[in-house]
Amino acid sequence: MLGVLALAVLLVVGVDRFYGHSTIAFAAAIMLLIIANVPMRRFNCPRCGKNAFFRGVFVVPWPNRTCTRCGLDLGEAHSQNR
Repeated sequence: MLGVLALAVLLVVGVDRFYGHSTIAFAAAIMLLIIANVPMRRFNCPRCGKNAFFRGVFVVPWPNRTCTRCGLDLGEAHSQNR
């Protein structure tokens, strides 16, 4: 995710430097970040469903090892059957 963020910033800065200010480049960077965020949104705790990347209202680029809601160890292999 950090690499995609750096790529999005370089895209906007590069287009701005060579072609002038462009809202299309900014929109493309936002779409790139949204598409890159999809896999992070699917990494949820199998027991309670809380996302492992959220720390309260903040999102960090690395997942928790244990669920902050129910305490399940997310490093172990768990069955998806509920």
